[in-house]
Amino acid sequence: MSTSILEQDVPPLPSPVAIAFKRKPPLPALTGIRTLLALAIVLFHFTPPHLGLLYPFVDHGYVFVGVFFLISGYILTYNYADRGAALNKRDFWVARISRLYPVYLLVLVVSIPMLFEEWASRPHAEFLQGIILTPFLLQGWSPTLATFWNTVAWTLSCEVVLYIAFPWLIRIPWPKRPAQLVLLLIAIWAVGLIPHSLYLLLNPEHLTGPVDRYSSTPLTRFLKFTPLPYVCTFLVGVTLGKLQLNLSLTQRQRFTLAAASLVALGIFFYRLAPKTAYLLMHGGLLIPLFAMLVLGLSGPHFITSCFAWRPLLLVGESSYCLYLLHFNLYQLIHIYHVPERLHVSALDPWFSYVVLVLASLAIYRFFEAPARKAILRRFPPAPRAWIPTSS
Repeated sequence: MSTSILEQDVPPLPSPVAIAFKRKPPLPALTGIRTLLALAIVLFHFTPPHLGLLYPFVDHGYVFVGVFFLISGYILTYNYADRGAALNKRDFWVARISRLYPVYLLVLVVSIPMLFEEWASRPHAEFLQGIILTPFLLQGWSPTLATFWNTVAWTLSCEVVLYIAFPWLIRIPWPKRPAQLVLLLIAIWAVGLIPHSLYLLLNPEHLTGPVDRYSSTPLTRFLKFTPLPYVCTFLVGVTLGKLQLNLSLTQRQRFTLAAASLVALGIFFYRLAPKTAYLLMHGGLLIPLFAMLVLGLSGPHFITSCFAWRPLLLVGESSYCLYLLHFNLYQLIHIYHVPERLHVSALDPWFSYVVLVLASLAIYRFFEAPARKAILRRFPPAPRAWIPTSS
């Protein structure tokens, strides 16, 4: 829609037309990949036996948490980058809160029994701090409290910070040439690895063994669970979104990108991951390969259609619920001996996995979606800018 005023010999009275932004085409393959990432994280936390060829991916499932930050920055930029200064910050933040906060609070309520364990395992002053900070999504700023109440909810503390900053990020004059954006992406990724590399080089906490998933010192928890170490991963996603908008790729080129990244990731997980420092992988070492995959899956071709398989999309819509719910609900299922009471112990842990997925689908349909709509009705978008045009 042109924003200029059309001139006529006898101009009629202007009629107001709202400025509208063209809705971007959906990217269903990225919804599908979110399903696979969420399921891999579930299996990483609660790993069943006999995974066979899947085990190298599941055993390093912590890597996929960073990919969610990458995809988040990418999708937000893909959808909002053309608005720039026209993006209404209030509307943007209300939309984000309506998406995240209702389920976040619901899972905290479901997880109230976990507070007994927190009370028993923490100093009481620390417990009180956790009770105060966690409902306000502030626990992630404390390495000690980041995993309080709901172990995986620290990611929401990180997301909130990035969402607050995003309306200003897209107003920055980013490069437009694809080559410049690629160089910027690589530079941001490299900067993001500096803290983790320095830790490995200097060993400031004088650890006697390598850092692994069970390391829980103040600095390792800072690198694993607090917002600042994830800023660069999110910015890589933003840069990738800018690249997507300024780069014209054919279906064959996108197919090649997706296929090459999948092959490279497969080789890495099967051959190199056991020999690679945990802290570097946790810090985003593989982000460029995942960025290639995301860019490759942002257009139609055979690999995209595989990731856009309908069952993957169905679960993908509720992947946020699945991620946020899985850790505590799985534990509660076993604390209360649900498989034993239902006489399905022989089917566990697969029984528990099915319960997690079904619960996530139900929460998405009957709670998350209605709650989001209710919040958006209560806080509707501000009136858009109006311009006069000829009728």
